[in-house]
This record gives sequence, structure tokens and C-alpha cells, in this order.
Amino acid sequence: MPTPIRFVLVHPRTPENLGAAARALKNFGQKDWTWVRPPWNPDDPRARTLAVGAEDVLASARLAPTLEQAVADCSWVVGTSGRARLRPAPMDPETFAAEVARRPGRIALVFGDERTGLGRDELSRCHALTRIPSDARQPSLNLAQAVCIYAYALARGPERASLRAPRPGTESDLRGLEVVLEDLLRAVRFVRPGRAGVAPLVAPWRRSGLTRVEIRVWESAIRTLARSVSKPSSFQGLDSHQKR
Repeated sequence: MPTPIRFVLVHPRTPENLGAAARALKNFGQKDWTWVRPPWNPDDPRARTLAVGAEDVLASARLAPTLEQAVADCSWVVGTSGRARLRPAPMDPETFAAEVARRPGRIALVFGDERTGLGRDELSRCHALTRIPSDARQPSLNLAQAVCIYAYALARGPERASLRAPRPGTESDLRGLEVVLEDLLRAVRFVRPGRAGVAPLVAPWRRSGLTRVEIRVWESAIRTLARSVSKPSSFQGLDSHQKR
């Protein structure tokens, strides 16, 4: 049996792609998927025309208004990108499937708009990236084709690792940690209106795969530090040390 993951399609533009993607998912034993902001009615007959034998998968798709909500309960969120020069280098589908097999918790694989791919804000929500190696003369793939390649790679991958590993933190947990950190840094005026928020600081946390316990420890430490901000005397020793 393939390792089940959540396929997340952000702003899919054509209903035909969704019908073909539903068929590909069923071909390889996947059925958990979410559409983010589809610009047309999910019951569009054009989708059903291409969902041959997979009408049940097509009808089971969940809708979400944002990527954040679509992956809130996921512990590892991986974005797809066709860009060849990203750093760190994206995983290929086989490497992704092998990594999925050893990770506990719910996993999301995110696909972007057929024309523009995932935007910067959407990529910032991803913990890692994956890319299908394709000929440089024709690098882009159809959305349903890409879904099919990853579903096939997952079907061929090894069995999932033991679930005795520490429970991983979800994207919702990380978002809570991000809010606590941003509140603190705004209080000390490290982050100011009109400037970038704390996304660059949180990105390493997303990549590192923090467990839920580790996230709670970080959040507790930041809240403790935030309470100390209202007590200037607690920083006098640190200030005098820095001036030497």
C-alpha cells in the first residue's frame, strides 16, 4: 500500500486538470486532497469527464480558502517547483517518497498555479521543496501529469517508518510559535511597521522538523522573555556587559 499523504492544489485553473488528477490519485491509491481557491464550481462537468472511474475521489476533495488552513494539521509540508536553481536543491520525486516513508505525522505535497507555480508567500509555508527533473527545453509539466508522477513514486516507495518517533509539530503549531515570536520582536522594536516580519527567522524552524514538544519549549521560552521585556531591571546586567 502506498504511503498516504495530502495533495494540495493551490488555485487550480482548469477543471479538466482536476478530473485527470483525481484519476491519477486513484490509479496509485491516494485519495486525500485539498483545493485552495479554485476559481470555478467544483461540480463542473468538465472535471467529471476526465475523472474516469475516479468520480468518488473527485467528489471527496476538500476546499480551503488559504494554504495555511489546508496544511494546518500537517507536520511536514513540501512544495513543488519547476525552478532548477533553488537553494537548497529540491528533492526529486524518488527522494521525496523515501523521506515520506521515514516521517511520522500527516504530510502535505503542495502544487501551485499551472501558470505561475507557488508564490513567495506560499513557498515560505513549505518546510522543503521537490522538483521533477525534466528536459530544460520543455521544463514545465501539466498539473495532472505532475500529480501522477508523485503518486507513482509514493506507490513504489518503502513502507512507512515506525510511528514511535516523537510526535512532529504541525504547521498550525509552527504558526502559533511564529505569532508569539513576532509579538515579542514588535515589542522590542526589532520588527517595525512597513518592514518584513519574522518569516525569515521561522524558516529554519520549518526546515528542521521540530517536534510538538520542542515547539512548546520554544514558545514557553519566548513567552518568558516577553514577560521580562516589561521589567527593564532584568536587562541591566546584560546591557552593562554588552557595553564593555
